[in-house]
Amino acid sequence: MQQAQGLKRGLSARHIRFMALGSAIGTGLFYGSASAIQMAGPAVLLAYLIGGAAVFMVMRALGEMAVHNPVAGSFGHYASTYLGPMAGFVLGWTYAFEMIIVCIADVTAFGIYMGFWFPEVARWIWVLGIVFLIGGLNLCNVKVFGEMEFWLSLLKVGAIVAMIVAGLGIMLFGMGQVGSGSAVGVSNLFEHGGFMPNGVGGLIASFAVVMFAFGGIEIIGITAGEAKDPQRVIPKAINAVPLRILLFYVLTLFVLMSLYPWPQIGSEGSPFVQIFSNLGIGSAAAVLNIVVISAAVSAINSDIFGAGRMMYGLAQQGHAPRGFAQLSKHGVPWLTVLVMGAALLIGVVLNYLIPENVFLLIASIATFATVWVWLMILVTQVAMRRQMSREEAAQLQFPVPFWPYGPALAIAFMLFIFGVLGYFPDTQAALLVGVVWVVFLVASYLLWCKPRAGQGQLASEQAELHR
Repeated sequence: MQQAQGLKRGLSARHIRFMALGSAIGTGLFYGSASAIQMAGPAVLLAYLIGGAAVFMVMRALGEMAVHNPVAGSFGHYASTYLGPMAGFVLGWTYAFEMIIVCIADVTAFGIYMGFWFPEVARWIWVLGIVFLIGGLNLCNVKVFGEMEFWLSLLKVGAIVAMIVAGLGIMLFGMGQVGSGSAVGVSNLFEHGGFMPNGVGGLIASFAVVMFAFGGIEIIGITAGEAKDPQRVIPKAINAVPLRILLFYVLTLFVLMSLYPWPQIGSEGSPFVQIFSNLGIGSAAAVLNIVVISAAVSAINSDIFGAGRMMYGLAQQGHAPRGFAQLSKHGVPWLTVLVMGAALLIGVVLNYLIPENVFLLIASIATFATVWVWLMILVTQVAMRRQMSREEAAQLQFPVPFWPYGPALAIAFMLFIFGVLGYFPDTQAALLVGVVWVVFLVASYLLWCKPRAGQGQLASEQAELHR
């Protein structure tokens, strides 16, 4: 492997937009939405709207920094610059941790989807196979990777649009009953215990899964180091993606819950496949299963890419082993791909040991990591603005909207999500794991990185004196 000059700018606006869609429209929508619906009932639509608004503020904060200074490692680099090296270290490694956890959730979902066709095959076998396949794809040239991600994301976006249109057609033209005998229509959102059947508590509880669903969208910032013309491409991608994701989530779940009473949307496979099976459209269920499988593969693909580029940025700053900064002849940080593949083997083991409980545990741990990353992005953007003069801030090409109130509300919302994780028994373990992880990173920085940084500074000062 050769040490190339740097990451290659091979990603167009089309690639970046669909990579963000690929990362954020995956397991959270096709599988995780079932548990969110069980917690909140139809009021889960409000949870997606509120969560989506907060995530949009995160994306604009990231966009402001990425357009101002497009670098590899993105928000890890910005945190080091504006909050200090330890903040960059903690943020960068937490993002890599988030991607690993989200990937484990996605490979778990992949195993569940394959069970639709092959119920007799152990889930861990499918998980192992997909880990090797995706690892190989990520070693390709970044343009090949971006192109494949574009087509995979296009497939699932097309399927979601088709499902929304078909579902609205069934509702508007009254194409009969679902398997339970309940009528199809908007009335399903209000008849089974009301719009908010589990009260405000159920709505709040659903945020743990809802925020997990949006995780991965911050990959747009990671692409800054490999985007062609980042000052033009990144704002377009950031402005387009959150609205589309919000429309897909809210419209899709609206149609799902109108077609089928929400209490009967279970977690046995994807709720999408379950609903079309119950409508008596067998072949549509099989086609949808292909779509949700491609969605999971696409999300895993994006997540491995994001973690690899973040670890590359960390290595360049001296916050990760130097090997992570080595590039293949295709301009790919190959060692990070291998390490991510090895970490995903944890998913194989978990699916072997606890196949029933693995998804909710992993999703809630991923929620902690995701929300921590978003909180750090927001705080970093505030720190950057505070270090700027009024003239410098006025010259920003892609400023965050509603400054300073928008970012302040988003920061308060992220802190609220940590409270949600700590309050509900099912997600307390995730908060505990997250806190232990952050403490471990702070200790690692103080014991490993800080002394080395001090030695490097001392050596450079001595070299200066000898001149």
